[in-house]
Amino acid sequence: MSVGPDPLASSVCGPGAPVSLAGAEGELLAVRISVEPRLLEKLLDTLAQVEFPISPQIYHQAALRYVYADGRDRWEPTSTVEFPAYAGWLPGLKQALDKAGFQTAAFAARSMLEDLTTDCDIEPAPAGSPYRSVIWYRQASALGCGQG
Repeated sequence: MSVGPDPLASSVCGPGAPVSLAGAEGELLAVRISVEPRLLEKLLDTLAQVEFPISPQIYHQAALRYVYADGRDRWEPTSTVEFPAYAGWLPGLKQALDKAGFQTAAFAARSMLEDLTTDCDIEPAPAGSPYRSVIWYRQASALGCGQG
C-alpha cells in the first residue's frame, strides 16, 4: 500500500512526459557489467579505484545469451556486477574499464526507473556485431540455461 503520490504520475511533468531520477550529476542509471568468472576479482578491484562510491550486487551464476539473425543462439556463462550510478560518472567508469582491459561490449547502462519497471533484459547488439541481441540472465543456473 502506498501512502504518497504515484511518482510516475507527477503533475509537475505532465501527462505523458518522461520521468527520470536525476541529481546534480545527471540521471540515475542502472549499470551492468558482465565478465568471465575468472575476471570478477579484477573487475571489483577496478571498480574500487573509481572516484565515486559503488555498491555492487554480484551475480555469480549469470549468463549471456547471444541471439543471431538466423535464429541460432549461443550461451556464455558470466559473472555480472550491477550497481546504480549517475550519468556523469559514466565517462570515468568507462575509462577505468578500458584502462584495465575490459570490453565495453559487456557494459550496459539504462534508466534506473526503466530497470526497475521492466522484466526484459534484452540489449541490442553493438554496431558490426555478428549477433542481433544479447539477453542478460542474472541466475542462469535456475533456468537450466547454457547447458550444452
